Amino acid sequence: MDYGNYRFTWAEKVRYGLEYILLDGVVSVLFYRSWIPFLLFFPGVLWFLRVKRKERQKARIRELGKQFLSGMQAVSNGLAAGYSVENAFGEALKELQKVPGNDLVEKEFSLITVQLSFNRTLEELLSDLAKRSGEEDIRNFAEVFGVAKRSGGDLVAIIRNTVKSISRKEETRKEIRVCIASKKLEQNVMSAVPLFILAYVGTASPGFLDVMYHSVAGITVMSGCLFVYFLAWMLGKRIVEIEV
Repeated sequence: MDYGNYRFTWAEKVRYGLEYILLDGVVSVLFYRSWIPFLLFFPGVLWFLRVKRKERQKARIRELGKQFLSGMQAVSNGLAAGYSVENAFGEALKELQKVPGNDLVEKEFSLITVQLSFNRTLEELLSDLAKRSGEEDIRNFAEVFGVAKRSGGDLVAIIRNTVKSISRKEETRKEIRVCIASKKLEQNVMSAVPLFILAYVGTASPGFLDVMYHSVAGITVMSGCLFVYFLAWMLGKRIVEIEV
């Protein structure tokens, strides 16, 4: 599996397509009181799907990194029990199969175990996983493992220390995510406020904004407001989406 190339399932395509249609409809009604903008904005669904694909891709890579840590902890336990490095991956796979929620790394460890039986080297298989995953911790581990394997280093100690290092980094990431989670919620709420204001004014005073919907000047002003709103939303999204 190439983790850098995410493919939507049909369910995801339908879900995100409906999300964009709903969003397009809300914006068209609140800002223009017309379905013509709905049709004009509809091609934006391609951009929306591209954004969602990137989000899903990043989420999958992040999940793989978390599961890889669990897998390597199981490998480290196997090494501590006296298994060789290659056999430790097989034992780790058995442990992963007992615990739900490790489907990604379970598939990768299963592939590694099968390929080892065909006399492929563990170094080569880990390097291949690192290239396909695009995950920093996996790439660093594969590089360290490769150097240690070629130089005849203490693989058991190196794997144990690397797992501890990755664990500390993951704990730091969790703390950062907790800190910015509230900011993301605030950004989402603030992004929805202008839409609620327009909906409230349109409901409480139905004719109050008619001049904005039935004149060239009004449509121009509303288009400018929508453009500024979109830029503010994009800026806020970039600020809160910190790479950790």
